[in-house]
Amino acid sequence: MCLSTVYRTSAPDSVIMEYVSKITVDGDRITLTDVMGEEKTVLGTLKLADLTGGTVQIECQE
Repeated sequence: MCLSTVYRTSAPDSVIMEYVSKITVDGDRITLTDVMGEEKTVLGTLKLADLTGGTVQIECQE
């Protein structure tokens, strides 16, 4: 199983969510779902998905 940690591009040390198993994009709404089924939705743009490294970067609208 490949799980990822999602970070903000504006603050690379700022973790949005860990153990993400699913990412759904609908326009500027990005819904992250972790391995336990918990969801978090953020507004922004998906900038990077490194599946081998297990990292994802999102440019969040603030």
